[in-house]
Amino acid sequence: MDSPRHEATVATLWLTGDVMTARGIDQILPHPGNPRLFESCMVSAVDYVTLAERATGPIPRGVGADYLWGDALAELEQQAPALRLINLETAVTTSDDAQPKGIHYRMHPDNVGVLEAAEVDGCVLANNHVLDWGPRGLLETLGVLSRAGLHPVGAGHDLQEARAPACFPVPGGRVRLVALGVPSSGIHESWAATAERPGIHRLPGLDPDAIDALVADIARPRVPGEVTVVSLHWGGNWGYDIPSEHRDLAHRLIDEAGVDIVWGHSSHHPLGIEVYRDRLILYGCGDLINDYEGISGHEGFRDDLVLLYFPTLELADGRLKRLTMVPMRLRHFRLNRATPEEAQWLCRRLTREGGGLGTRVRLDAHDRLVLEWQ
Repeated sequence: MDSPRHEATVATLWLTGDVMTARGIDQILPHPGNPRLFESCMVSAVDYVTLAERATGPIPRGVGADYLWGDALAELEQQAPALRLINLETAVTTSDDAQPKGIHYRMHPDNVGVLEAAEVDGCVLANNHVLDWGPRGLLETLGVLSRAGLHPVGAGHDLQEARAPACFPVPGGRVRLVALGVPSSGIHESWAATAERPGIHRLPGLDPDAIDALVADIARPRVPGEVTVVSLHWGGNWGYDIPSEHRDLAHRLIDEAGVDIVWGHSSHHPLGIEVYRDRLILYGCGDLINDYEGISGHEGFRDDLVLLYFPTLELADGRLKRLTMVPMRLRHFRLNRATPEEAQWLCRRLTREGGGLGTRVRLDAHDRLVLEWQ
């Protein structure tokens, strides 16, 4: 297979859906944290390992830092992205300050090598789980990630830090990343950072005044060689409908704020993709890593099938040149390359969901998904 070549005029990124290295996954890593949970059905994170093993067989314990990524590491080497960004939907903390909500995700700080193994550059934290273990858990998460060189974005010690964009150099230019969360994904108002309180960059809603303020905050004259990515944690977990408010916001970010990629997540399965004015809109990337193996109730969505997203952009003006998506399957808490039949299923589903958005998907000779648009 021919390896992608770095061209001075383009940049390939790696973007993901939700990365949840918590609960059962944390328990199979070298330094499992306190397994206590406060869920209605589960009281120990170990129970999620047991549930998965009942479904698919034994899962090793004390796995190496690269175990979770499995076959994805070879794909990352093959695609050679200039920048690797994930939505980290997990607090990296030993805090026991469980917040009054149904689900709590945390990974022990000594397991941060899992993220380093994938050579992650930046971690979006503007989501509905990073404060599961309170402000103390968030502050520890910020410190652990920063010391490991995994730049946290979308959360901070105060509002100024939480809303600050991150700028990442890439060959021939740089990527400016802004991250924020929307209440519809389950982010409580009390999680919003303020001048006096740590928290996340939270958009209060999708009303015109809030969107006007956001667009004005993000907009800036285009800098040669700079592309702008906006990460949005929005919407529910299940279902393929894309709210009109999401499309309107994405279009305004492109039209008025000069955004080049709208990177949406929160859905547990991939949603339809749009290319608007040659700019990429990912309305929902689906999960990438979770411990849902063995949990029943949503089998029709095939949430065990996940995608690695590799958009390539023109650095001169931010236009999308191509989007390649690599289909993977979660099994034994590990990313495994999807079978040709599974890749075909994803291809058909994304083509169906993209029909009203002007996109379709085809498979290349290596069973990777390639986006086509009008």
